[in-house]
Amino acid sequence: MDYTDILEKLVSGDLLEYQIDPQKYPEDAFAFQQSLRNYGKNKKITGRAGRGGVITYTSIENKPKY
Repeated sequence: MDYTDILEKLVSGDLLEYQIDPQKYPEDAFAFQQSLRNYGKNKKITGRAGRGGVITYTSIENKPKY
């Protein structure tokens, strides 16, 4: 799967967050991580691991206050 569209939407603000569960979908989580590393604007996206291991990715400009 190509995650570039999701990454573009996160950076532009069209998508506020993207969640992935590495325990349920380890292949998808690894593929998303690889896409994020190769993405040209990867410094504009941050990920936060929640309880249970679900990772929520957001744009640093749309980052919620925790």
